[in-house]
Amino acid sequence: MSFIRPTLTALIERIRADLDSRLPGADSRLPASVLDVLARSYAGAASGLYGYVDWLSRQILPDTADEELLGRHAAIWGLTRKGAVGAAGNVGLTGVQGTAVPIGTSLLREDDVEFVTTAAVNLGLGTTIVPVEEVAGGPAGNTASGTVLRFTAPIAGVNAGAAVQAPGLTGGAAEEDDEALRTRLLARIRTPPTGGSAGDYERWALEVPEVTRAWVFPQWMGVGTVGVTFVLDGREDILPQPADLDAVEAWIEPRRPVTADLVVFAPDPFPIDLRIRLIPDSAETRAAVEAELLDFFARDAEPGGTIFISRLREAVSIAAGEVAHDLELPELNTTAPAGSLPVLGDIEFL
Repeated sequence: MSFIRPTLTALIERIRADLDSRLPGADSRLPASVLDVLARSYAGAASGLYGYVDWLSRQILPDTADEELLGRHAAIWGLTRKGAVGAAGNVGLTGVQGTAVPIGTSLLREDDVEFVTTAAVNLGLGTTIVPVEEVAGGPAGNTASGTVLRFTAPIAGVNAGAAVQAPGLTGGAAEEDDEALRTRLLARIRTPPTGGSAGDYERWALEVPEVTRAWVFPQWMGVGTVGVTFVLDGREDILPQPADLDAVEAWIEPRRPVTADLVVFAPDPFPIDLRIRLIPDSAETRAAVEAELLDFFARDAEPGGTIFISRLREAVSIAAGEVAHDLELPELNTTAPAGSLPVLGDIEFL
């Protein structure tokens, strides 16, 4: 039988009944009587204990544990929460030729997000490029090309403004949230290491910061090869960049079996366009449909996988405000080529 926490009212009534049964002639229901006070006091204490037991019943299992104990469950299985990642990139410095700018020099964006240089440079003619990284970490550090950062403490001989170089400061990601960590933990428990199975490669890829979904393809480029691809759902462009591919490859290489030849690649986007006749057709309903479709592709899409038209209809149907719809495009199930990831294309509302 499952544990059911008694309510405070039930505990008060239970204690009152116990007092009355043990004290013939007593009535613990008399307002402000000693027995009434005792019944309420004991019930309050017991309710707190029941609450603690109720809380403990959730903490002993990783699928319901709260943040602190979820981290301990993960640590027991050798997992750690992925920390925040600072946005990084290059800025351009100008000033007197030969002026030294030391590593760790602090720069601030207009909204006080702090960055530091990650290499020491001496200014040359024109613009000198220096790499920088966000201090706090997180997506707030992602900065567009052309944005001007300013030195926290001026350096003699160096102009105060440092322009962010193309393609901007990118890669900032928040600390892994509880549900993402819980998903990795449950996958680790359900799929124990087996010395290089597909589940092992997937788990290794997901251990890299920002990686949210990964897929493994045995014999991707022939016998003895293993293909790994992944996406980063926390970014506007979820497809990995060259630096992301290098990071995942560097993480998996020392962990993989020595007999396997690892191939880490970025999936090709495979847009799927939709044509929908929507009832009611309003801006709010259209936005809700688009949000549900984006969520659907994040759940169901996989490289080389099939997008079933029935699942697309279901995603449209559960959108807030939708009463009825007719999905005119696509007309059939759509299968992406090997290595291509189905993504939401253009939506035409009729």
